[in-house]
Amino acid sequence: MPSRPSSPTKPASARRERLRVGPLTPHLFEPRRERPLRAKATHFRADTEVLPHRHPWAQLSFSASGVVRVTVQSGTYLAPPSRAVWVPPGVEHAVTVVEEADLRTLYFYQPEGQAGPGVRATDQAAWRGCRVLEVSDLLRALVLELSITPDDRAPPDAAALARERLIGALVLDEIRRAPALAMGVPLPQDKRLRALCEAVLEHPGRHATLDQWAANVGASTRTLARLFRDELGTSFGAWRQQAQLARALALAARRTPIGLIAEELGYASPSAFSAMVRRAVGAPPSRFFAAGP
Repeated sequence: MPSRPSSPTKPASARRERLRVGPLTPHLFEPRRERPLRAKATHFRADTEVLPHRHPWAQLSFSASGVVRVTVQSGTYLAPPSRAVWVPPGVEHAVTVVEEADLRTLYFYQPEGQAGPGVRATDQAAWRGCRVLEVSDLLRALVLELSITPDDRAPPDAAALARERLIGALVLDEIRRAPALAMGVPLPQDKRLRALCEAVLEHPGRHATLDQWAANVGASTRTLARLFRDELGTSFGAWRQQAQLARALALAARRTPIGLIAEELGYASPSAFSAMVRRAVGAPPSRFFAAGP
């Protein structure tokens, strides 16, 4: 547990007022049986929020640069350049841009009753929920080669479609092979507890104890502790640690020195932060953050 005082920490970068936008023309990239994999590229400024929306196809999001957070009803998932977030069909999701990002979104045609990137029926259960995947250098290169031309432009010719199918087959194979990472942060349904959790995600170093956070949401510490156990099956301390790791990953993605990461998260020293990472993931920060490009 951090030992520094619980006063609010100053964010590593000045934050602008959040810009809220609706879903950006997903209908112009709709995957169909004849074109089962489509790609879209969008540049977002920091602190942009794409409002909650859903669509009937699956989605994989990662940042060619920058960091985004994908949030669904049950949890939130971070996508720096080294990770990608899988969202199944029909799941409502919102996207928050943590750091200015070039977001690549893949849309997957999913035949009725099927789930995943062309996996066997016995392997589909894991793809019916959101998951975080490691992005290999090959997967990144393949995605960046996919056409990002929307449907309101001239349609691709036969050669372009053939190339898209070849690259798409390799993309699907790489996604099937990609290791799944336990990087999601669960979110509760109770409004009071969710408000607290979202505040912690925004500024995980602001307070160190549940008593201090309780004052912000108008609920007793005992009530909140019970809600953490009942809704999330964990303690506040364990949940906050997951939120800290997610924030640390975002900071590391923009090459923030470990000393500044420790300071923003409220740790008294880099060594105290490193000890927390070792306990949580069984590896030092250098290895935990090394999955990036």
